[in-house]
Amino acid sequence: MKRLLQIELIKLWNNRASKTLIYGYFILLTCIALIAAIKFDIGPIKFHLAEQGIFNFPYIWHFNTFVAALLKIFLAIIIVSMMSNEYTYKTIKQNLIDGLSKKEFIASKFLTVVLFSLVSTGFVFVTSLILGIIYSDYTEIGIIFSDLRFLVAYFIKLLGFFSFCLFIGILVKRSAFALGFLILWQMFEGFTRGMIRWKLFDGDTTDAIMGFFPLNAMFNVLKEPFTRLSAVQSVANQIGEEIALDYGTTLLDMVIVIAWTAIFIWGSYAILKKRDL
Repeated sequence: MKRLLQIELIKLWNNRASKTLIYGYFILLTCIALIAAIKFDIGPIKFHLAEQGIFNFPYIWHFNTFVAALLKIFLAIIIVSMMSNEYTYKTIKQNLIDGLSKKEFIASKFLTVVLFSLVSTGFVFVTSLILGIIYSDYTEIGIIFSDLRFLVAYFIKLLGFFSFCLFIGILVKRSAFALGFLILWQMFEGFTRGMIRWKLFDGDTTDAIMGFFPLNAMFNVLKEPFTRLSAVQSVANQIGEEIALDYGTTLLDMVIVIAWTAIFIWGSYAILKKRDL
């Protein structure tokens, strides 16, 4: 296992574009801290974003994981390019000639996906912990380490999404086309949602059905946190609206994404097994 992972890390380290994207990704994750510096002071209007409670424990776990998940496209590009380069530079064929089996090849890619997900989750944990200690109004140990389920959801979401990107990269071979396919699939799920809602079922039933589609399932694992803010709730109450949403992640949501992850990895191996390299 260690050998397989080392092979992939050497490939990534020797690729300048991959290194640049990795550095850029973690720099952008660090920039989440800059949100705390956002201030508006226009006459009587004074607004400091950090004072709105976004860095309060335990809300910070939900907010930071959701924002960080928006940046996952950077690592997705690396994963897709990683597979594209295997075909472009014939390294996949050379690896197989050198004795690496197709199963070991897919395993090495999946281990890289797991590593990216783990490192990203750990980085978000440390960043959130530091920001929370500095800005949170609540610093009791029990409060600090409550709602860590959002980190678990974040890890599962990244694992599922990166596995999807790996599958597309193997299926399509070219990084630009693979990323285009990802966009088209997102549009397909949106179109399917619209058609089901228009022709067949009500909103709740449509949401339940779409929850089994891969990208929708990944979104359900980590729902948006913004309507949880007290400022948003106050505005809604003032205009006579009530926001009563379920922000939690159910076991079913996680199981669906994990199932799709297994399908994508198995599908990647099945394609590679049948393909003439």
